[in-house]
This record gives sequence, structure tokens and C-alpha cells, in this order.
Amino acid sequence: MVLIIIQIILLQVAHRMSMNDFAVLSTGRKMPLVGLGTWKSEAGQVKQAVIWALQSGYRHIDCAPIYGNEPEIGEAFQEIMGPEKGIRREDVFVTSKLWNTKHHPDDVEPSLLKTLKDLKLEYLDLYLIHWPYAFQRGDTSFPRKEDGTLLYDNMDYKLTWAAMEKLVGKGLVRAIGLSNFNSRQIDDILSVASIKPTVLQVESHPYLAQVELLAHCRDRGLVMTAYSPLGSPDRAWKHPEEPVLLEEPAMAALAKKYNKTPAQIIIRWQTQRGVVTIPKSITQSRIKENIQVFDFTLEPEEMNQVTALHRGWRYIVPTITVDGKSVPRDAGHPHYPFNDPY
Repeated sequence: MVLIIIQIILLQVAHRMSMNDFAVLSTGRKMPLVGLGTWKSEAGQVKQAVIWALQSGYRHIDCAPIYGNEPEIGEAFQEIMGPEKGIRREDVFVTSKLWNTKHHPDDVEPSLLKTLKDLKLEYLDLYLIHWPYAFQRGDTSFPRKEDGTLLYDNMDYKLTWAAMEKLVGKGLVRAIGLSNFNSRQIDDILSVASIKPTVLQVESHPYLAQVELLAHCRDRGLVMTAYSPLGSPDRAWKHPEEPVLLEEPAMAALAKKYNKTPAQIIIRWQTQRGVVTIPKSITQSRIKENIQVFDFTLEPEEMNQVTALHRGWRYIVPTITVDGKSVPRDAGHPHYPFNDPY
């Protein structure tokens, strides 16, 4: 009953946004509801994907240094964006993230400056703390002990947040936010924040609807961004027998009704909830399709039908193999986010 009530409230709140192609941040800045995700887009492919996206009408590109492709994305920006090139910098919303080895306050600004240099930009529209837990400081992205286990750091993310706030004051970023934080950790940040987080980026798709977390963000003035919105079907650790979200009969039926693809139905479901969505693709036709979701509206019962597919399935969980079984890699860290209900 509580879940149904929350769904109804979210639908009412999101209805006003449903025919717009943007969410409004607490800063007043408009954030396009559909962006191009660049995770798993390899060097040699991502530049063209970004160019196709911008040519297709995208005005939101989601990046991160850990993806290993920001320099190539910067080449795309330099080639297609700027005076006399048809696309103004101020019309494109660019997000990047602070990696786990850079949580020490002294490392936050240098890490951002490296990202700006790679992306060939003077500022970011949004900068996120990528994960709430830290790895050992340094330039090795995944520092390890001799036995192969990761070297962690217990840096308090609230201290990291204070350093993030300084970036706003310097004009290096327009807004700051969080990624992969749970509801308790969001409130922990809010309890000390001089500049409140504007966005929470988390895994979300119909199998992980994040209804409670979305309501929590709404109540606190954060916009939610959904990564892996199509269930990340190309992930290397996908089990061959698990259900494929894009092959769900409900998606096929709705796709047929609206003459859309199952992916477009899922993206429309998210955007109609007011959730920013960043599907990844390097295929020109799919990049074009993924943003063509603002010319139809799902009925309330259809929205609930998609939400009801929720199974609590979280796919993007760093794991290790112990005694032949995959277990969460970082679950022992005090800031590991997925031990909490939401």
C-alpha cells in the first residue's frame, strides 16, 4: 500500500514535467532529461558517438575519468562545439565525476582540473562524487595489496563534499551532486552542506525502480539520474539465463502500441517520472532513437505496469570471487552504500 501511494504521488509530481525535455535543478539550471552515457564506450568509438549525439539533438553528455575516454570526448567537443560551429557550449550540459582515489580534500580540485583539461572545457555543469567510499590516494585507479585485494581509505565523504563546494565558488563547476549514495548518506551530506547536492545518480531501470529513493530525493530537492537504464545488457558479467529487460512481454506490448522500441518505452517511463536518463550507445541509429521519447505519453496504468516489474535487481555491484562465488567487493567498507534498504 505504501509503495502504491508513493507511486501515485511521484506520478502527480512528475506529470508537470512529462512533456518537457528537461528537469530543473535546485540552482534553477535546466538539465536535459535524456543524455548520452559514455561508460563502456571505448576509445576509438566514443568520439563519434558524442558527435552523433550532439548532431541528433542531445544536449547532455555524462562522463567520468574512470571510463578512460574523457580525452576523446574532449576532441568531440572541440570539433563540434563552440563559436561558429552551430552548438554553443552554454547549451550543452556536461557531467563528470570524482573518482575514489581522489577523495582527499587536497585532491579534489586537481582531479577536476585534469578532467577539464581532458574535456577541453572551462567548467562543468555538474560534478559528482562517484562513490561514497574512498580508495587509497594516488594515481592508480584500483590500488591493491599483494594478495590482489583493494586498498581502501576511510576518508569521510563530508570532508570531500566541503572541497567540492569550493569548486562552485571558483566557477569551475555550476553544480555538484552525488552518485551511488544511499538515502542515509544523502541526509548525512545535507546535514553539513553549505551548498546542497542537486543530483543523485544511481542505477535505475524497471527491475530496480528506486521508487523509495526517488521519493527521498524529491522530498529533499534532488533530481535523480538513472544510469544503466536499459539493464546494462552488454555488461561482461551478465548471466546467460537471467531475464532480459528489453525482451519483457510488457515492453513489447507497449512498444507495439506506440510504434516505439522497448528501449524507448523504458526511457519514456523514466523521463515521465522526471528522472534524467543516460542510455549508452555507440550506434548511430540507437543514439537517435533513444532521444525520440517526447512525442508520446504513457497512460498512468501503463506507468504503474512498468514500475511493477521491480524485482530489486541491482546489476552494477563491484564483486570479487570467494570460494567460487561472486560476492560484493566493497561491502565491508563503512561507506558501502548498498547495505541500507535504499
